[in-house]
Amino acid sequence: MSSLSLPFYQKHHRHYDRDYRNTQLSSTMQEYRQEEKRSTATHSHSHEYFSGTTSSKDERTKQSKSSHFAGESHSALSNTIEEHNIEKSAMHKSRKVAIRESAERISLNKEIYDTQDFHKRLREDSLLRLPEFIIKPRSHTVWEKQNVKLHCTVSGWPVPRVTWYKNNVSINVHTDPGKYIIDSKYGVHSLEINNCDFDDTAQYRASAMNAKGELSAFASVVVKRFKAEHGDLSFHPGRIAPPSYDYFPGDPHMKFEVHFVDKFNVSIGKEGDTLSLGCTVIVHPNLKRFQPEIQWWRNGIQLLPSKWVEMHWSGETATLTFTHLNKEDEGLYTIRVLTKSGYEVHSAYVFVRDADAEVAGAPGAPLDVYCLDANKDYVIVTWKQPAVDGGSSILGYFVDRCEVGTNHWVQCNDTPVKFARFPVTGLVEGRSYIFRVRAVNNVGISRPSRVSEPVAALDPADKARLKGIPLAPWTGQIIVTEEEPAEGVVPGQPTELAVTEATRNYVVLSWKPPGQRGHEGIMYYVEKCVAGTEDWQRVNPEIPVKSPRFALFDLAEGKSYRFRVRSANSAGISEPSEPTEFTEVTDKLDVPKAPSHVVPSRNTDTSMVVSWEESKDAKELVGYYIEASISGSGKWEPCNNKPVKGKRFICHGLQTGQLYKFRVRAVNAAGLSQFSHESEALEVKAALGGGVPHAAPAPPYGISVLESVRDSMVLGWKQPKFQGGADITGYFVDYREIIDGIPGKWKEANIKAITERAYRIHDLKENMVYQFQVRAINMAGVGLPSLPSEKFTCEEWTIAVPGPPHDVMYTEVRNNSLVLLWKAPIYSGRSEVTGYYADVREADADDEKWRSVNEKEISKRYIKVQGLKEGVKYVFRVRAVNRAGVGKPSDLTEPVTAETPPGTKEIAVNVDDDGVISLTFECADMAEGSKFIWSKNYEDLIDSSRVTMETKGGKTKIIFNDPGKDDLGIYSCVVTETDGVSSSYAIDEAELLRLLELSHEHKFPVVPLKSELAVELLEKGQVRFWLEAERLSPNGQCKFVFNDKEIKNDEKYKIKVDHKTGLVEMIMDKLEDINEGTYTVQLQDGKASNQSSLVLIGDVFKNLQKEAEFQRGEWLRKQGPHFVEYLKWEVNNDCSVLLKCKVANIKKETSIIWYKDDREIMFDEKHDFKDGVCTLLVQQFSKKDAGVYEIVLKDDRGRDSSTLRLLEKAFGDVISEVCRAAAQTATDLKVQSTEHGIRIYSFVTYYLDELKIIWYHKDTKLASTDRVKSGVTGEQLWLQINEPTEKDKGRYTLELFDGKAGHKKSVELSGTVFDEAFAEFQRLKQAAIAEKNRARVIGGLPDVVTIQEGKSLNLTCNVWGEPVPTVSWLKNDRELLGDAHLLLKFDSGKFASFTITDVRTTDSGKYSILVKNKYGTETGDFTVSVFIPEDEEVQVEQEKAAKKK
Repeated sequence: MSSLSLPFYQKHHRHYDRDYRNTQLSSTMQEYRQEEKRSTATHSHSHEYFSGTTSSKDERTKQSKSSHFAGESHSALSNTIEEHNIEKSAMHKSRKVAIRESAERISLNKEIYDTQDFHKRLREDSLLRLPEFIIKPRSHTVWEKQNVKLHCTVSGWPVPRVTWYKNNVSINVHTDPGKYIIDSKYGVHSLEINNCDFDDTAQYRASAMNAKGELSAFASVVVKRFKAEHGDLSFHPGRIAPPSYDYFPGDPHMKFEVHFVDKFNVSIGKEGDTLSLGCTVIVHPNLKRFQPEIQWWRNGIQLLPSKWVEMHWSGETATLTFTHLNKEDEGLYTIRVLTKSGYEVHSAYVFVRDADAEVAGAPGAPLDVYCLDANKDYVIVTWKQPAVDGGSSILGYFVDRCEVGTNHWVQCNDTPVKFARFPVTGLVEGRSYIFRVRAVNNVGISRPSRVSEPVAALDPADKARLKGIPLAPWTGQIIVTEEEPAEGVVPGQPTELAVTEATRNYVVLSWKPPGQRGHEGIMYYVEKCVAGTEDWQRVNPEIPVKSPRFALFDLAEGKSYRFRVRSANSAGISEPSEPTEFTEVTDKLDVPKAPSHVVPSRNTDTSMVVSWEESKDAKELVGYYIEASISGSGKWEPCNNKPVKGKRFICHGLQTGQLYKFRVRAVNAAGLSQFSHESEALEVKAALGGGVPHAAPAPPYGISVLESVRDSMVLGWKQPKFQGGADITGYFVDYREIIDGIPGKWKEANIKAITERAYRIHDLKENMVYQFQVRAINMAGVGLPSLPSEKFTCEEWTIAVPGPPHDVMYTEVRNNSLVLLWKAPIYSGRSEVTGYYADVREADADDEKWRSVNEKEISKRYIKVQGLKEGVKYVFRVRAVNRAGVGKPSDLTEPVTAETPPGTKEIAVNVDDDGVISLTFECADMAEGSKFIWSKNYEDLIDSSRVTMETKGGKTKIIFNDPGKDDLGIYSCVVTETDGVSSSYAIDEAELLRLLELSHEHKFPVVPLKSELAVELLEKGQVRFWLEAERLSPNGQCKFVFNDKEIKNDEKYKIKVDHKTGLVEMIMDKLEDINEGTYTVQLQDGKASNQSSLVLIGDVFKNLQKEAEFQRGEWLRKQGPHFVEYLKWEVNNDCSVLLKCKVANIKKETSIIWYKDDREIMFDEKHDFKDGVCTLLVQQFSKKDAGVYEIVLKDDRGRDSSTLRLLEKAFGDVISEVCRAAAQTATDLKVQSTEHGIRIYSFVTYYLDELKIIWYHKDTKLASTDRVKSGVTGEQLWLQINEPTEKDKGRYTLELFDGKAGHKKSVELSGTVFDEAFAEFQRLKQAAIAEKNRARVIGGLPDVVTIQEGKSLNLTCNVWGEPVPTVSWLKNDRELLGDAHLLLKFDSGKFASFTITDVRTTDSGKYSILVKNKYGTETGDFTVSVFIPEDEEVQVEQEKAAKKK
């Protein structure tokens, strides 16, 4: 390691190189060469930079050290002199050779010094010495992922061995390779910790040990985890360097020239995109060892590498890459190239547009989210509102938090907050958090903002325990200092307690710690008191705060509070501080007022400069948003997505040639203001000079005092000779005091620019001497100030005569004349000004040569000076006159040569054919921004109603609307931004009379027309050409000319002239192709003549011809049955579709036929032409009814048809209307209970699939589930809620969407409605259960059983019931009991059997089975009929008869 790379605090210490002692020169040089190789290989990974050849200052320091160390021997002094000579010769050697030779000389000097020091110590006492820390390691505070290096310098004999410990545990570099680098060279010992993390926060110890003993030195390293990750900020040549020019060693007189090639321009990106800015940097001379330092800046703040931006420098090309564009990245970017000679910069703006919203119409994402205040349990988050609200106002914002190290985001507020500042509570002390914000409007929620920087939930006092000053801004290292604790004294009361911030959500207090703090750290208790009471309550009784800042939450909005604070330590609690004034808990910050006076001005062919006046009385203003709109489009687009401060902004990305309007609104934490009034529309094109930027105007000159009183003075001055290519818009005046000949500081006399060249400066000191300077401003900016004026004393003018006139100027310079103009004096003397004298002399003549232009005083403030000599230069002045006499002369005008400028044209008077009188002026030398300025008697034309001004190109004129005596005067015209182009024309009474006579002569020689030649179509398709003259005498003649050929009155052209009315017309039966051309009517009435033409060619003629043919066809069509109104449709209230048309000229024989898709629709009845209307009714219109409908009328006079296409969009319109009609027939929602739950339903007259059904519960759209279902049964629309609960209470809404709009029906299912419905549901449910589980006979029994006597009868039936029912059998309604003859069984609770073993005739009868359980009883009946065979039947009858006998 070379001594050239040692820290500054080691370079200048006399013991820094003790490791050279007793080291041979050869071993030293060998070690140097090895170190040089290693440093070359690892240069890009080093955390310190190498300066190469030392600067002249370092060389002198090292030379002086070498001389000091070698001062004890003559040989050392000789070596030093020799070394000095060698150093001079080394200036011309290569860098590598110079370094090697320098190292050899240093090594030799150190060897000599060590030898002398060794012998000296032999003479003193002994060689052994305890280790001693010459320089101890220092504590550091760094960010995460940075590197830190601890240094120390140790002396002692034998050379001490240094060991490093972390929290008393020895550091082993092999356990974590690359984490620690321990180095010991030349008596300097270092511990480097790479890529620090939070676990590296510890106490580090350097232990030095030799045979004499052991000594330790301690240092602390604190790694901050809650700050942003800046990445590796160690220096790399050409990337990020410390702000010092020591990086450029070598010849101090060397100059570097920097040139930018392929510069980056204005860029427009989109959120989420990747964007790179880059340019090629050429440095001359190009020395590899003298690389420039590249810095990137945004809005005046230097950028550092981070996860958002990457910087690269290849040696030729510098690039800045945005890996993920955010709106926070919008701004003015500057690349700064630093060399030893200075630096060069290049800048361009980067615009970032909003990413597409996830929901169309949602607002843009907020931006600039950061933590305003942080404590152990809360953080106040603030942000900026977005420029885009999605078309509807932003309702508020949601704040989300996420603990560092996780990806779990938690929403902090349930309802949107409108104020752009929100306190987040409920944090865990000691943990770090990041935050983001989302905007909400009626449509949806925006994308989340970029996350904030991490912030730790810690007490500010804990963060501030270690005070320090950064050792190096590029590493963030901090020197640690500590205070000695003391004990035993009660602290004093806090002071200067104040409410620093108050909103409706929280109040922030701050105060100063007490002067008497005691002997230990202090804490604070905060107390509050509600207005109207004297009851003080402690806000933080359990946990006192350590920092003199505290935020209070949970205060009642709208109430007023006072606050006070007490200090506390272990010795006791102080007296309370002075209480604050009453503070109302509300948002004190109001939305700013709208800006005003928005003025656009041209810049380039794609950008414009927009300026405005700031919002009045705006507090905590964040900035302004600017929007642009193409005139007439009604669509506004944001010009910036990050608020800009100031009153001026350049809007880029505009369309060349379009007219744009602009508007501006202000923003602060309370919200966005209303938009300003829209600016005037301005075309986007390059400014004056074809896009060449305007220059600021030159300094004004000729400052003079026009009036002076005790405390104010009026100044006058002359406008700059160079205006910068644009009109001067105002002036700024500065003044300074002159005391004893010594000028003071310049002060501004006016804040807003003034347009006049005379200004009164107030609040001056009487008899004080002042100097003044003036600056002019145009659209390019403020120019340089004028030279300081003469010294003027502020004293009261008491002279009786008037002061000097001012602003004397000349115009209309000609060979022998010019016009002199001036303004009245500010100081009029002791009486009013009655007139003026104008004086003239040649520019080179003496003052005695002044002569008066006018012998008598004139009251006007202009005069035409005549009798000048051509080619002679003159100067002029003006004097004012009052009753006391003639006053001071004005300042002299600039010398002017009496000659007419080349190409000068005079104002010409013109009377046109209509007798209109006008003055015309032309200028061929106009610039792009030149304007014609007309005046009367050299004053602005106040009454513009008497004249009309017209300007086109380089020609302008004023037209006298009603010439009369009020128009007498001198009319002059000046062309701005030219070399004095001007002219005038005087109209006196004689001239006015001449012009009026000429106007009358021009007006009446023509035949005046009421209307020009026009064309119109008649009913049968005939074409009528006509014009109307104001009057025609009986002798008046008329000619129609077509394509230069006269048209005669014949069968094709019927010409008619009505001399009484002046109507001339020509009628053509049919317009054919040969009739295309120009038609002219020529009128001749005595001397007066006139003509009017009409051109019918191209599309004009073709359209007229088509219209004529159509009119003719329509006339022919209407001769038979025809349609007055063609076929159209309408939807009836019963949702049927009615096709109808209106016909005319119908008779009994007229037939009507309907078709659909070319197939005739048959009807049983004949059509009734009542009221001339034909109809076709389509019931229950649906998709099958789509098609092409046609109706045909015909009889012997002709045929007419009308077609209606009900396809695609037209069919959709009908369906939509049917749906609308059906939706309007929906009945009110009703509630019905069922055994399964509650049903809400409505009926419609007609239902079709296109009618969309949507159900809502409490404004939330319901989705179909197993429990909640919806459907349509016939014309019933229903919503079934199975097993309803309390959560199902609320308002239910049925929305019927017809494709265009929704129709809603609502019912409130709560209160008694819900209770009654729920009770009925329970009843029906129980009834259903009973019905389901009651005892019943399922089947198996016949209705009738016929069986032969003696047979066996076996019947079985199925029985069901829950619980299992009891079974009994009946015969003729009497219960049967089982025996051997009758077997009754009931198996498995399901099967009942009935068996008669030997059927007898007595067994015939009606049988029943009776099943019964707790839910009900049911019987099953059957009839048994027993028959006897025929033989047996006869025998039985005989036996019966015998028994009777």
